[in-house]
Amino acid sequence: MKISRAKAPSASSNSNPMMSLRSLFGLLAAAILGGLLAACSSTVPLPPDSRPAPSPGQPVLSPAPPAAQGTGLPRQVLQRERSRWVAADWSELPGWGEDRAAELWPALLRGCQRPAPGWEQLCARARQQPPADDLEAHLWLIKHLQPYRVESHEGEAQGLLTGYFEPLLDAQRRPGGGYRVPLHAAPPDLNRRRPYFSRQQIETEQRERLRAQELLYIEDPLDALVLHIQGSGRVRVREGEGGAPVLRRLAFAGHNDHPYQSIGRLLIERGELRPGEASWPQIKDWARRNPGRLQELLWQNPRYVFFREEALPDPEQGPRGAQGVPLTPGRSIAVDRASVPYGTPLWLDGGTLSNGQGGTTPLRRLVMAQDTGSAIVGPVRADFFWGWGAEAETQAGRMKAPLRLWALWPRT
Repeated sequence: MKISRAKAPSASSNSNPMMSLRSLFGLLAAAILGGLLAACSSTVPLPPDSRPAPSPGQPVLSPAPPAAQGTGLPRQVLQRERSRWVAADWSELPGWGEDRAAELWPALLRGCQRPAPGWEQLCARARQQPPADDLEAHLWLIKHLQPYRVESHEGEAQGLLTGYFEPLLDAQRRPGGGYRVPLHAAPPDLNRRRPYFSRQQIETEQRERLRAQELLYIEDPLDALVLHIQGSGRVRVREGEGGAPVLRRLAFAGHNDHPYQSIGRLLIERGELRPGEASWPQIKDWARRNPGRLQELLWQNPRYVFFREEALPDPEQGPRGAQGVPLTPGRSIAVDRASVPYGTPLWLDGGTLSNGQGGTTPLRRLVMAQDTGSAIVGPVRADFFWGWGAEAETQAGRMKAPLRLWALWPRT
């Protein structure tokens, strides 16, 4: 797969901002005070029998669980379909105050184009009063938002963090010269037949049905699968004989409604890879060593994704996520919408970044819930958007780490 220069956040984007000790002390004091005031506020829960059904994205208030040990204060809990949010103090967020918080604002304002319920007024304030620096951004968040620890209904606060990226592939309008793998637009009868034909059927006996739906052709069937899994991508298309390549985007346009099956997990079950080795570099290496077995392996994942070709006027802008706004590398994540609504800012603690000196530093930062995916299911589950390019592919391919999340929600 030919890939251009990296477009992914560097380790420096998670490094400590330069602020005075006095400013840092003031920040921490404000954080602790804000947390205590939030914990002391009282909200009377609705009786269980008379509680109305919530509107989509709106949390349900539930009776508070026992107080955290040593505080003597109750913790407010917001119930969602697949998770519960437990009110927390800012001081409980690991690494809080060390992120470059002002870098969240572009992603936050994009999310405000389609604000989550209860966010309309705060979005207006965020647009009118953008922070001048990281300290102002931290203080704005502390003033207006209450942190909640995201956990399962049984109280499990640890989940899974993975990564994804936007592939960049070379493509042709017509097959030939090694470009033989088609990428399809959605067929006219896609919504009339559910589930639609499987991957194997589309590539064999039902091939003629999609004969007029080919958008582009690429070289590698494994790259096509990567594009299907990521849901969107960039393609360099040579228009005409001797023409300069044009950068286009392939946006998600639907799928065949078959379940996704991980070929990495299948290779582990077959004993082809050891547990913990099923990253994309290892899978690609297996494919290079076993070209005659690749097609059968790909057919084990029956899900097939269709695309829509779009212009790419701004190469620095990410693809649109499920929220309907462009994703921001290093600041957008995919979530389970039944646990976290789109447009929610969160504090993420999971995984590591290279510090540029041969070591690593914890990945702890502000992010926005702006996308989802078929494999992103569970109360504490996130997919971290790395961007596009070679470095983004590398980082996304090896990211699999324990995760903790804190949702930041408007104070009532």
